[in-house]
Amino acid sequence: MSILTLGEDLGIEASAELKQILSPHLEQATALSLDGGEVARVHTASMQVLCAFVRSRREAGYATDFSACSDTLRNAARTLGLAQTLGLSSPDHDKQAATENAA
Repeated sequence: MSILTLGEDLGIEASAELKQILSPHLEQATALSLDGGEVARVHTASMQVLCAFVRSRREAGYATDFSACSDTLRNAARTLGLAQTLGLSSPDHDKQAATENAA
């Protein structure tokens, strides 16, 4: 299994660079773990890149997961409704969080 560190900044300015970093791993047949433990800044554009990457690998039959995930990254994924797509939480957790936020 390979581990790829995402770094601290996944802001909009970093989305093109993120795509370039991830692209060589699209066809990597071995399992890949993304380390998002340092992520302190996230923008929707980078989340879209991550989702497209994870989905493309999943469709190709390649395993991709997160070895670490900062609260910033996890909260952004949950807020955008992408936590399940990225494999960052269980469906039960998402339902509970949605209920808590509804009030």
